[in-house]
Amino acid sequence: MKKPIKILLQTTIEPVENDWNIDRFSMLADFLAKERSPDGAALFQVTARDRGPIGLPDPVLSALDRSDFDELWLFAVDTGEGLDEVDRAGIERFRERGGGLMLTRDHMDLGCSICSLPGIGAAHLFHTHNVDPHKPVAGPDDTDTPEILWPNYHSGANGDFQEIEPLTPIHPVLFDTSHPGRVIRFLPSHPHEGAVVAPPGDSSARAIATGVSKTTGARFNVAVVFEATDQRGPALAESTFHHFADYNWDVAHGSPDFVSEAPGGALLATPSAMAAVHAYVRNVALWLAGRLGTT
Repeated sequence: MKKPIKILLQTTIEPVENDWNIDRFSMLADFLAKERSPDGAALFQVTARDRGPIGLPDPVLSALDRSDFDELWLFAVDTGEGLDEVDRAGIERFRERGGGLMLTRDHMDLGCSICSLPGIGAAHLFHTHNVDPHKPVAGPDDTDTPEILWPNYHSGANGDFQEIEPLTPIHPVLFDTSHPGRVIRFLPSHPHEGAVVAPPGDSSARAIATGVSKTTGARFNVAVVFEATDQRGPALAESTFHHFADYNWDVAHGSPDFVSEAPGGALLATPSAMAAVHAYVRNVALWLAGRLGTT
């Protein structure tokens, strides 16, 4: 019997109630904690936490390489101060010892403290950090919330789902292992997703799926993978943490009061789409631990 994969779900903010704190990712944590292998054993052991006090190294991230975690899912929900250099160094040492990393953010500059993470930080483009040299002064894609500037791809309402396009060759995380031959094509939608790219010159990285704006028709990357190398463990850069948030899976869980867009509800009401989201999450968790296809 294999040991459970130890996953740390963590935000880059302190436990602020009216924000995207870790409690707003409880459905993700519960889903992973309940997953079982064919022999009935728990697949994952989940720890969920917010960061420690801003201005000090986070006690867990700064020493992550000395922990027994197998992977880190980092939700960058800060406005620039969520990680310091000691935290980034701890995360990099964790990857250097083979740890897996899922790193996600949101629109404009939300989560930009991740920019300086070696390798994967360059996959995340922001409004004033890691600016896309090919699109430095682009207008907003989501015209319904004009105060949120680029990047802000509008893939649909919170609580609805979008159809993604897997890129060939199709990556293992996009195959639905419960339905042989079926490819995962649905993820939660969000009115203003961020921008992720495969950093030029990094042969370990490639985009694996794209979405499309419902307002402009622009196509954008929703996920970029970094395959494991001799130097670092595997990683995944995601365009928005809203692919994993409670509010996007079920709007009845609520959101911070600064969220102004009208929500949907199609994801929860469409079992096939919700099953696709669950399959994707499960695949990512297994892939980051090097166990996809071995359970």
